[in-house]
Amino acid sequence: MTNGSDGAYPKSESGKPVALEVRGTEGDGRRYSPSVARNRDPILSVFREHVCKGGHVLEIASGTGEHGAHLTRALGELYWTYSDIDAESRASQKAWGNASSHDRLAGPVVVDASEGLWGEVERPGYWDAIVSINMIHIAPFEAALGLIAGAGRLLKPGGKLFLYGPFARNGEIAPSNAAFTESLQSRDSTWGVRDLDRQIIPLAEEVGLSVAKIIDMPANNLSVIFERQA
Repeated sequence: MTNGSDGAYPKSESGKPVALEVRGTEGDGRRYSPSVARNRDPILSVFREHVCKGGHVLEIASGTGEHGAHLTRALGELYWTYSDIDAESRASQKAWGNASSHDRLAGPVVVDASEGLWGEVERPGYWDAIVSINMIHIAPFEAALGLIAGAGRLLKPGGKLFLYGPFARNGEIAPSNAAFTESLQSRDSTWGVRDLDRQIIPLAEEVGLSVAKIIDMPANNLSVIFERQA
């Protein structure tokens, strides 16, 4: 959860925040996220043990690009493709790719998760994992619908959908996440912390994804891993 004035947050062309924090910058175009600095190592541990150590990964809403850079640096057989609807974020992702010592960071490409098809990354049965970190609560619910439908279309059998962020569980929500939802909806009534059991899991099951693991993470976040059935 992040607090602060919207005036300093990065915004899309529509004027809405694309991240709820102030991002640092480097002269080479790379941007830095305070939340990534806190959660990248816990996410790496979960990813290494429960998602995949190698293969082709598509990240939806890649933000600054730091997660892809961090995970591919630690996992030498991982091939990562960035995507985002926000041009400023894509520029940062490109800069992280340019600064990398390897060639396993691809993109960025323009992907709007809420769209029916995802352009050049629309490769059914190709992706070993699809990743979305801290996205579905700061986007309309159509983005969650499209993300899950896309994972059902594009993951290979046994492939994983990895979600990270705050969730409610069966109608129960941590007080900090309830306050976060109120703050989010003051910015946009279509945003908010989603209920994992009542909203997300049923959608996943409809497209052949089953829950493989749910892991408690710091600051009332969860790592949620779905597996595509054959």
